[in-house]
Amino acid sequence: MKPFTIGITGGSGSGKTYFLQGLSSAFKPSEICLISQDNYYKPRDQQPIDENGVKNFDLPVSIDRESFQEDVLSLKSGHDVIKKEYTFNNPHAEPKLLEFKAAPILVVEGLFVQYFEEIESELDLKVFIEAKDHVKLGRRIKRDQMERGYDIDDVLYRYQNHVMPVFETLIEPLKHNADLVIPNNSNFDRALEVLNGFIKERLAR
Repeated sequence: MKPFTIGITGGSGSGKTYFLQGLSSAFKPSEICLISQDNYYKPRDQQPIDENGVKNFDLPVSIDRESFQEDVLSLKSGHDVIKKEYTFNNPHAEPKLLEFKAAPILVVEGLFVQYFEEIESELDLKVFIEAKDHVKLGRRIKRDQMERGYDIDDVLYRYQNHVMPVFETLIEPLKHNADLVIPNNSNFDRALEVLNGFIKERLAR
């Protein structure tokens, strides 16, 4: 049987990664597989550049969507996937070799998992995580400084000129097509508990 596939999307800083961690901690590795779009960015030299010469990682063309789709389909067919971690421009981060093992529950996470039609069509349940703009910005600043090596001016520039325009035009409208919308301005503990219960019920079948 093909795995039950859940897509999790939302704006940058909405808490998608943290939500994934909450899911994974509730299940055994043999029960659930989590795969993120963040590891499918094209190389830096292939990223589009805006009018000020800044690389824009927040456009659909920034993603190697063919490889992303190929690996999602492989996992749905029962085949494991090995992928090198994408570390953006952080010189202190050593890329890891990630192994995704096929499982009865497949969770696909990323900014464009609903926007890419070929990925959206593979989803059995679509989850949209949302948060207020100032909350998302605070989380983005913390993440990009610690994990991606960007200074504060760079983070603010990217958020205003790259992140928000794409979110408002391409991502937020898809919220109305989601099966489940989860607000995450402070926490999503109860929503996570509900989804965990649903997944456990699917696994018990």
